[in-house]
Order: sequence, then structure tokens, then C-alpha cells
Amino acid sequence: MLKILGRRSSGNTQKVLWCSDELAIPYEREDAGRGYGRTHDPDYLALNPNARVPTVIDDGFALWESNAIVRYLCAKHGMGTWYPTDLQRRADMERWMDWQQTTLRPHFHALIDAHSAAGEAGAATDVLAPKLDPLMAAWKILDSHLATHAYIGGERLTMADFPYCYIVNRWYRLPMAHDGLPHLRAWFERLCEREAFRKNVFTQV
Repeated sequence: MLKILGRRSSGNTQKVLWCSDELAIPYEREDAGRGYGRTHDPDYLALNPNARVPTVIDDGFALWESNAIVRYLCAKHGMGTWYPTDLQRRADMERWMDWQQTTLRPHFHALIDAHSAAGEAGAATDVLAPKLDPLMAAWKILDSHLATHAYIGGERLTMADFPYCYIVNRWYRLPMAHDGLPHLRAWFERLCEREAFRKNVFTQV
């Protein structure tokens, strides 16, 4: 059985949990990371030298990096559906998965850090604006894509959607205006209709 090592509050762990439930993959999960510790223990570092979560163990095979885990699970359990066999279609999905990590994620986390600083400094506008602008530019790229796609990979949920789960969920929880991204909002609402998304992402902090 698949074993998932990682705390539920971890955004990267949420990707893997949501993916596993959508694909009806049986798994066991064990807490690790942050207050649960364990990631710097020798046995964990032997599995994942980065000391981060999640890490999965599947039939003795240990794998880390959340997007790589999603690809692996979708290829193993959803070849031809969740994981396309067509090379160009798969490359398109993988491009969006990589874009989440390289472009959207850094801008989002920069905003989160600025938001925390603004709360302490009491100067929200001055602190947030330089971080919000590049994030909004990235969101607009995704919003434009979703104008012609119900989901990131096409007309049904695929592996391309999983990486975005915690970012879009936390974005809409931030106490600020979320105007001007109608297709992003519609996509998020479609995700919220899914039981596995609500269980593993929406109800988590």
C-alpha cells in the first residue's frame, strides 16, 4: 500500500492526498514536518535528503517532490486518462505543472510573506503592492488559459490541476479583493464541488 509521509496542513502534501483520493488509490498517511518533526531523523533523510514533505513509499520505492509524485501516481493508476499517452498533450500539462512551481508559487509565497509583514507593520498597501502586482500578472496568464478550458488540461480534471490546489485555495482565503479573474474563480468553484478537494484542500489551513 502507498505510504504518504507528510502533515495535512502542508500544501505540497495536499496535492498528493487530493490526487490519491481522486484516483481511488489506497494509502496510509503518517504525520511529518513542522511541529511533528521527523524530517531530520536519519531514517527520513535516507528517503528524502531535503528534509521536507511529502515523501511517498510505494512498494519499496521512495519518491519526493510533490509534482513528481503526482505525475508518478497518475501514470501508474491513470495512464491514458489522468496521465495522457499523447506526447504533446502530456508536455502541455507538464508545462503548466512546472509553471506552477517556477512562476506562480514564488510570487504567491512572496505575497504571503509580505502579508504577514504588513500585519505586523500596519502598512499593508506599501508592503503588499510590490508583491501583489507580479502575482496578479501570473494569475492573469492562468485566467486567460482557463477562459477556453474547464480545467487546466482540458475539459476534465487531470494531473495538471493537482499542483495548484493549495495556492488557489489559500488565495481565496486572503482578506483582500479577488476581482478581475472570472475564469480562475469559476475553476476554483468547480474544484470545490469535488469531495476529494473539499476533504484534502478546502477544509485544511
